[in-house]
Amino acid sequence: MGIKYVIRNHEIPHFVTFSVIQWVDALTREEYKEIIIESLTYCKKEKGLMLYAYVIMSNHVHLIISAREGYNLSNILRDLKRHTSKEILKAISSNPQESKKSWMLWIFKSAGKKNSNNEKFQFWKQDNHPIELDSNFLIVQKLNYLHDNPVKEGLVNNPEEYKYSSASNYCDKGGLIEVNVLD
Repeated sequence: MGIKYVIRNHEIPHFVTFSVIQWVDALTREEYKEIIIESLTYCKKEKGLMLYAYVIMSNHVHLIISAREGYNLSNILRDLKRHTSKEILKAISSNPQESKKSWMLWIFKSAGKKNSNNEKFQFWKQDNHPIELDSNFLIVQKLNYLHDNPVKEGLVNNPEEYKYSSASNYCDKGGLIEVNVLD
């Protein structure tokens, strides 16, 4: 059973992390990351998601998000994770170039069997551990942590160089998704 953290105020920005089961590096291919980008864009347009920052790494995603008035952030996260897990699993299954396909699908199927919340597979860990960002100090701390992830991983020298991050939005260079920049 996953750890349940309660989001009390859906309109306050929260730092949220969701990770692939067993930290499998399942998001190494751009096409899998694009599924997350498309889903975040959809949730912004149709589900009331306010997106302030994001980074998509090989085995986890960090977001700073809230919900517009009248929307429920927990429901948005649930739908985002459900949709991306199904679409990424479908993409992995149908990708003839995916060298780790059998191994990854075996792990996701094994995890799915152990969790009654799943029909067949489990891609994301259950918990999101949302942290309410109720001070400027916390906002700056989590924003820097999120954007520095690709640098610490050795993928780029500067945060704004990483394609699957909102760091470039904060440098006025645009990005894959328009974000609500936190001041």
